[in-house]
Amino acid sequence: MKLGFQPVIVETNAPDEEGCLVFADNRLVAVLVRLSAEHGKKAGCWYLEHGFGKLDGPVHPIFTDLNAARDWVAQRFG
Repeated sequence: MKLGFQPVIVETNAPDEEGCLVFADNRLVAVLVRLSAEHGKKAGCWYLEHGFGKLDGPVHPIFTDLNAARDWVAQRFG
């Protein structure tokens, strides 16, 4: 499985608009949003705004960086 990440601006109606689309084998599987300073200690971390398919569900984890997000996605598709 090939994972890909593409930067994007997400309309969140909040300061958290730096985003990243996550693809698994050229299929969109997640939208991540980087948390802004208004999130205190979590600022700069990446939040799973929405997951599709195997990543869809009630859990919306926060990742310290995109490498941690990549590892999490790879585990779910592994």
